[in-house]
Amino acid sequence: MEQLYRETWIQVNTEAIKQNVASLDRLHNGDRKIMAVVKANGYGHGAIEVAKAALVGGATVLGTALLEEAIELREAGIVAPIVVLGRTAASGAGVAAKLDIALTTFQREWLVSAMEHLERGQSLKLHVKYDTGMGRIGVRTIEEVKEVLTTIDEEESLELEGLFTHFATADELDLSYYEEQQKTFDELIRVLTSEDRHIPLIHCANSAASMRFKDACYNMVRFGISMYGLLPATDLEAELPFSLAPALSLYSHLSHVKPVKSGSKISYGGTYTATQDEWIGTVPIGYGDGWIRSNANGGEVIIDGMRLPIVGRICMDQMMVRLPHEMSVGQRVTLIGEDNNERITIEEVADRLGTITYEIPCLITKRVPRLYVEKTMS
Repeated sequence: MEQLYRETWIQVNTEAIKQNVASLDRLHNGDRKIMAVVKANGYGHGAIEVAKAALVGGATVLGTALLEEAIELREAGIVAPIVVLGRTAASGAGVAAKLDIALTTFQREWLVSAMEHLERGQSLKLHVKYDTGMGRIGVRTIEEVKEVLTTIDEEESLELEGLFTHFATADELDLSYYEEQQKTFDELIRVLTSEDRHIPLIHCANSAASMRFKDACYNMVRFGISMYGLLPATDLEAELPFSLAPALSLYSHLSHVKPVKSGSKISYGGTYTATQDEWIGTVPIGYGDGWIRSNANGGEVIIDGMRLPIVGRICMDQMMVRLPHEMSVGQRVTLIGEDNNERITIEEVADRLGTITYEIPCLITKRVPRLYVEKTMS
């Protein structure tokens, strides 16, 4: 472990990332490219290290939401193909072309503007987004898709690399809306195929769809949340074809341990009152780290294999837990992860907070150091 001055840290097991990617690759018999989605700092896990692990595991393409995220990967020496999945300002076309980064497009006017930022001899790779029902970004009709494709075809500086859509409900048990979106996308591909249009990469499947509907995935899938070993939705576990290996653990230490008398109040507002003589431990993590105040509502940590409750309001940098007896300053505290066969998962935290698995690691700020290990998965 590298030197830490902070007594709170995230541990990411890169072997878990590799295993999850490899499991998806086996599911698809190696017949489809896998895009490892590393946007939002690798869903809070650390984009650069996750990208490297995913590529070793079998991914061949990387996906980001922002051009800045893609540039960060290039500056780290990563040469694999990268696709920016969100809208980029047209002024970024030149740097994207220079760094061989593909951008998403869905507006003919954007294409015209982007060409003005390309230097002579540059070629910009593009993925056209078709909105089949997500209602976020994308071309809405087949005719509009054709117009965008025609504009790309007519310009030597523009190169069509891909066409894609995104499902809104592929992670739900009710598949009716997913099937409607899939049908809409399939119809577009049938029309374009009948016109002999060549599109190198066609992708529609996110994590849930890539694992549940492998026969409808075209030639590339996008592996996001489940690459990190997390369920797209907590009720999907029984629906998945292979087990996921969680990559992230969150640890801290006891920074202070003290006895308090019955009736003592703890933290801001005095919202917790000891009902008897108790031991209280302080843990140096708070909402400034992304461990939000709502975690005090039924939240627990693990110390020495025991689940212990968070008490009082969580502060910006610290929080308190009720201990069963005197414990040692410096003793490890597990907020996410396993300790002596007791485990707190991100799914559990998300359910308690009334949110989704995606949000929990993304909330943890950069001031919490990320440490990377390679532990063989059982």
